[in-house]
Amino acid sequence: MPDMEENKEHNPELPQDGANDETLSHEDTQRVLDDINAATVDPRDEEIASLKKQLEEYKDKHLRLYADFDNFKKRNAKERLELILTASKDVIKELLPVIDDFERALKAAETASDVAAVKEGMTLIYHKLVRNLEGKGLKAIESKGKDFDVELHEAITEIPAPDMAGKVIDEVEKGYYLNDKIIRFAKVVVGK
Repeated sequence: MPDMEENKEHNPELPQDGANDETLSHEDTQRVLDDINAATVDPRDEEIASLKKQLEEYKDKHLRLYADFDNFKKRNAKERLELILTASKDVIKELLPVIDDFERALKAAETASDVAAVKEGMTLIYHKLVRNLEGKGLKAIESKGKDFDVELHEAITEIPAPDMAGKVIDEVEKGYYLNDKIIRFAKVVVGK
């Protein structure tokens, strides 16, 4: 076996006499284990973990947004209900003095002997009421003598009137706009 000994001298990688098989130090062992672990860790696992975290964040944001929107809807419904219940408050407050005037006029009419004075008082109260309602956007539809318009008028009856055919001859009940929207059609008599 002299050939083997000669090869040992010429090849430093082969174990020399007196040296056992090569042993790794602790650091070398740890480095090899880290390399093996790094090789076995799938890079997709990190991506999956990142996506799961992102999904949880989106779920949380969605739940918070949904809760905020639900609270907004409830608050809006409550405010709308309050508005509906108190919408006529301003009109009623302005009509209270008119009611007071009517009460005084009725009381005065019981003992009044002058019909003209009572009529004048009622006329003043009527004008006060109309001014208050006009201030809130109420406006009468002018009908008498105008062309009949199905968008504004409701024909109660037709009477023969050759010179007024298709025109409003008489107004049985006034029609009204509230802020340029018709709230009641005028009931009219139309000529044919």
